[in-house]
Amino acid sequence: MSKVLKLGITSNNNKKIEEVDSIKVLANKGIVGDRHFDDYNDPYCQLSLIESENIDYYNTKFGLNIPYIDFRRNIITKGVKLNDLIGKKLLIGDTKVEGIDLCRPCRHLTEMLNQTNILKEFLRRGGLRCQILSSSNIFIGDQISVID
Repeated sequence: MSKVLKLGITSNNNKKIEEVDSIKVLANKGIVGDRHFDDYNDPYCQLSLIESENIDYYNTKFGLNIPYIDFRRNIITKGVKLNDLIGKKLLIGDTKVEGIDLCRPCRHLTEMLNQTNILKEFLRRGGLRCQILSSSNIFIGDQISVID
């Protein structure tokens, strides 16, 4: 079963991501209280997901224990292959979203984690950017399913 494992937001760029139990999302705007929330938000900035399995692989490969939330994505998933979901509509709990593009790692993440190999290791493992199609709340433990 695919599910939401962790949730995180931050109100300002370059600040630590705060782990939360739920997030409120508004269609085409983003996550209420998050740094990327905007009335006329670019679909690429509304919601980001990353697979917990990719973080586990990285931590194991390099003998690290970097917390999931430190990878700076809004949703950490379990049991879903995100790279296969570009152009597909998903249901995360009661929230309808569409996979827009891969979420590639950036230099900022490399600096925040103090790991020079992040760009290379997460090039095709960095997650998925999603456009929010319906307003709702997302909770830890919510199921993730493909609907289209």
